[in-house]
Order: sequence, then structure tokens, then C-alpha cells
Amino acid sequence: MSPRTAFAPRAVPGEAPPLLALTEESVLRALDAVIDPELDEPITDLGFVRSVRFTDDGLEVHLRLPTSFCAPNFAYLMASDAKDVLTALPEAGHVVVELDDHHDSAIINGGLAADAGYLGTFRHEAESDLDELRATFQRKAHTAAMERALTALLRARADIQEQDVASVVLGDLPDDAAKEALLRRRATLGLSVDDHDPVLVDDRGAPYPAASAALALRRARSTRISIDGNAHFCRGLLATRYPGSEADQVPRAEENFFPVSSLIRTTRRSVA
Repeated sequence: MSPRTAFAPRAVPGEAPPLLALTEESVLRALDAVIDPELDEPITDLGFVRSVRFTDDGLEVHLRLPTSFCAPNFAYLMASDAKDVLTALPEAGHVVVELDDHHDSAIINGGLAADAGYLGTFRHEAESDLDELRATFQRKAHTAAMERALTALLRARADIQEQDVASVVLGDLPDDAAKEALLRRRATLGLSVDDHDPVLVDDRGAPYPAASAALALRRARSTRISIDGNAHFCRGLLATRYPGSEADQVPRAEENFFPVSSLIRTTRRSVA
């Protein structure tokens, strides 16, 4: 990450006082809202923000990814979202967001500069816009958050078994980070967040019957483990590709919840 600097608009006599200056920290906090759709984590936590630089008329941010061949649609989605959240800052001025070291960097950066959108950027290579892609991963993120909250409850409450989770409602969950994450993801999908609503629901908010609740929870667990495993792997790839980038990564809370290393050891034992 580049040294911290700030862009402060100059005061003009007779005009309203300028807005507060941006700092690297405030830029990063704005970028917290940009989520890697596949890994369900902010790009700031993943270490994908390579540099923040303040220019004479605004702001320039460079992003990096674990490999040069990360899916172009994911790469564009994150870079575009980053430009959107920074442009929304009143004090940002002219915003430039660029993706470094990707095989489609020139195409993506050109499209971002021209505000061409995904279809305008990739033209004949783009089959559709990114709305459905985003929605698909929002559904997966909800499934993983639902599993985390229910599994944590099962660990804390010996009186509840997997087959009982169909009757668990949002009000039964402790007010912790897992519940907060679940409520955010339900709200994103337009699902109700009332305390009396069941926790174990499908993407449309329909509850699972008691007879299939345990199976639904186990399927949700496989989705969550896949997301956690991919995130763990991508963090390692980024640190290998950009030595020192691990210092920009925020430790995953879920690694204490279900360490990927434990999963790997269990898999090796089962294979042996």
C-alpha cells in the first residue's frame, strides 16, 4: 500500500468551505462495501487493494488479484463496484480505478475509464450483464451465513439437534456477528428479518419442512465450506504472487469457526 496522503480541496473566497479531505483510511473504509462475489468478503479484507494515490484533481486506486487469469466477469464486477463507491464520495474528485496484472487489464481498465459497463467493455464476449451473476453469489452468501448461524447455535445448545433446526426462528439466534451477517444477507435478497421468521429457508424465503431440515443444513454446510476453502486458497495465492500482501489481509473470523486446515487433515485421513 502506498504511503498515506490526502486530497484536500482548496478554499475559495466567497464560497462554502470545502469538504473534509479524504485520507487513505477513509478510502479503504468506502471500499469495504466492495465484495468479492465468489469469496463473499470485502476486497479490503482480502488484500486486493494494491494502492491508493491522491492526484491533483482526485483519486487513483489500483487493484490486484491472486492470479492473472481470475474470471474476467468477477474482476470487472469488483473493479466497477470499487469505482462506483469511490465516485459516490462527494470529496473524491476525478476517480480512476485500474486492475493490475490481469490478462484482461487493458480491456477492463479501458471500459472503466469510458464508463462503458460490462456489455460495452467486453462486447461480443459478454453473454449478458452481471446482474444474474451477482444474484447467484448473493444467494450462495445467504446460504453460507444461514449455515454458520445455525451451526453455531447447535454447538451452543445441546438441546437442539440437526433435525430440530426447521423450528429455529431468527429470534432464537444470539445477537452476535453471525446473526448480523445473516440478517444483512437476507435483506439483500429481500427476505424478511422478523424475529418470528424461520432461519432455515430457501432463496425465496420458503421454510424447509422438518423432515428435510437436516439434509438442507448439510447441503448449506457444503456451500459454506466451499466458499471458505476458496477464500483461504486465494489468500495464499495472493501472498505468493505479491510477497508482503498478507499484511493487507484481515484474518478470517471463520477460520476459528471451521479451520480449512482441519478439513484438509480430515480429508487426508479419510483417503488414507
